[in-house]
Amino acid sequence: MKKLILTLTLIFLAIAVVWLLNSTEGYKFEKIADNVYVIHGPLDEPNAENRGFMNNPGLIVGANGAIIIDPGSAYSVGKNVLAAAEKITDKPIVAVFDTHVHGDHWLGNQAIVEHYPNVKIYAHPNMIEQAKDGEGNRWIALMNTLTEGATKGTIATYPTNATTHLQIINAGGETFKIHHNVTKAAHTNTDIMVEHIKTKTLFMGDNGLLHRHGRFDNTSDMHGNIKVLEYAIDLNLDYYVPGHGETGNAESTVKPLLTYLRIIRDEVKKGYEEDLADYEIKPLADKKLTDYRDWHGYESNMGKHIGKMFSEIEALDE
Repeated sequence: MKKLILTLTLIFLAIAVVWLLNSTEGYKFEKIADNVYVIHGPLDEPNAENRGFMNNPGLIVGANGAIIIDPGSAYSVGKNVLAAAEKITDKPIVAVFDTHVHGDHWLGNQAIVEHYPNVKIYAHPNMIEQAKDGEGNRWIALMNTLTEGATKGTIATYPTNATTHLQIINAGGETFKIHHNVTKAAHTNTDIMVEHIKTKTLFMGDNGLLHRHGRFDNTSDMHGNIKVLEYAIDLNLDYYVPGHGETGNAESTVKPLLTYLRIIRDEVKKGYEEDLADYEIKPLADKKLTDYRDWHGYESNMGKHIGKMFSEIEALDE
């Protein structure tokens, strides 16, 4: 009897694993404008439970085809994004936009290309160069580790077309304008923002975040991110889609991060001028950031943001 119970348990576990691998639960496109949809992914870090999915894939349905923006972090995630898109439209995917080099946004390319081998994938030239120069494989390894193997089988599938600032791209009967090189760097030095002209919608990538704190690595510039957010607001569009967090207008979706970064900048500059160290500035800044303490990653990132801004202000003073 015990042997039978063990056998049945193993069978049920195997079925559960297969269901999880193929489940599209949580992958539902929400309509934000005419023929424009977004899946608002989890705010958590990549882990075994979310299987690496944690960004905001976008879908635009045109007369002649559909366009996906940031298809996700892995082959399996890309397949689920594609399956969710097929519930909205039966039109082929004719173009993909990858907003920057961080793999949680673009490693899903593999699934799109598998189904549509002639699809055009657009990205910043720096993104393409860095992805091919090792960032793609580094992100594959990172995602596999963080998800405890859930993203296994992902192969880096690179963008095919480099973009330029203010480039107009027609795809599927829809028109897009590319915004990049607003500054030399913002969230990274590989960022593009994609404007859907008809609906006045801006896909910001991780230049825009809401209720989630992101990291600023060695290719980022916090002062640049402030300038990009100001630039985005000045575009005076109707809808702003952040890389993580809810879609909204400039007031609800763009200004919260802009305000946070301005507080960090101003507090660090003040402390720097008073010869305080970054660790001495942190508790002073924390008092001004009460509205952001419930954002995902505040405790683990705020101190790093202080240190990064301190380094930038120090460099500007040299």
